[in-house]
Amino acid sequence: MPFSDFHGNAETVHRLREMLARDRLPHAIILAGARGAGKYKLAQMTAKALNCLQRPLCDGLPDFCGACSNCLRIAEADDLAARFAESVAAREDLREADKRDTRLLIQTHPDVLIIPPDPPQMMVKVGQVRRVIETIYFRPSQGREAVYIFTDSAFMKEAANSLLKILEEPPGFATMFLLTENPGELLPTIRSRAITLTLAALPAAEIEACLARLHPEWTARQRALVARLSGGAVGAALSFDLAAYVTARKDALALLATAAQPQDHSELFKVTETYRAGAEGKDKTEELIRTLYWLLEDLLFLKSGTPELVRNTDIAPELGCMAQAVDFAWITAASDRLGEVESGMRRNLLRSLSLDAFVAALERA
Repeated sequence: MPFSDFHGNAETVHRLREMLARDRLPHAIILAGARGAGKYKLAQMTAKALNCLQRPLCDGLPDFCGACSNCLRIAEADDLAARFAESVAAREDLREADKRDTRLLIQTHPDVLIIPPDPPQMMVKVGQVRRVIETIYFRPSQGREAVYIFTDSAFMKEAANSLLKILEEPPGFATMFLLTENPGELLPTIRSRAITLTLAALPAAEIEACLARLHPEWTARQRALVARLSGGAVGAALSFDLAAYVTARKDALALLATAAQPQDHSELFKVTETYRAGAEGKDKTEELIRTLYWLLEDLLFLKSGTPELVRNTDIAPELGCMAQAVDFAWITAASDRLGEVESGMRRNLLRSLSLDAFVAALERA
């Protein structure tokens, strides 16, 4: 999978490859962009290009073969979610005493270390940064350059300060990638010691064209819906679970319709009763809440006279009718109440009851 397989942001990719060609890759690179924009994929591609044993050229710039031993070993970590789950499971198998001192790290190649946020807080912890400090000053054993990929910018304070020490005296044979949706989360002193490359949102038409190739079973309306919901992030579009979203949206519309135009609650209770306890219920409720926010945003666009911004274009008539039945104050109240439902989930409140209370509060709004 060469650089040409990366979707969009050609200028950013070209800039990275030019730095590789001149052997001037910075010691620290902040890759910014929306969730699913391809930050991790691009960091992995760069790690392969740095350490590829063949190092082919494409359009006169460095690429990677994807077939040599270094490329193949680095590629074993391309599926970050799977490697993360394996690391979590491996730690769970340890003795309780060892669990506390074991930090989450992913490494399929001796010279490429991936540092994900450590659960349950889902933040980068000082123990992970200390591992980087312990290894970063040793020369690579099988590649030309060591690569460290921090997959999230949520650092604990002590971890961020420890990282700063590396950035102040970086080795000449290592590059760190800091992936973030919001560079402002990083300390200003960290940002000042790194260059920032941004993966911009892609046009909806470009994402639709990509989906047409990879999901020919989807209709044009479905591709347009996913392209808009992905917010210009091609990775988010390609991994979008359309069936789960349509199911969640049906439930979300039932909740909003009951709240906007009070009626018989039997259908409402049938919907909310399915949101039960357990991991499956948690994921289902999170999907419902995310969908509710999107629908509320669409109602806001319609009320503001900007229908071109609506994401759920395939149900525009239904949203239009609902927009006529509510006002700005109701939409604001719905957003506030939805925040309360999220807070209740963190406190393990009964999900079905929380959703019923959400609708009841809006009926009185």
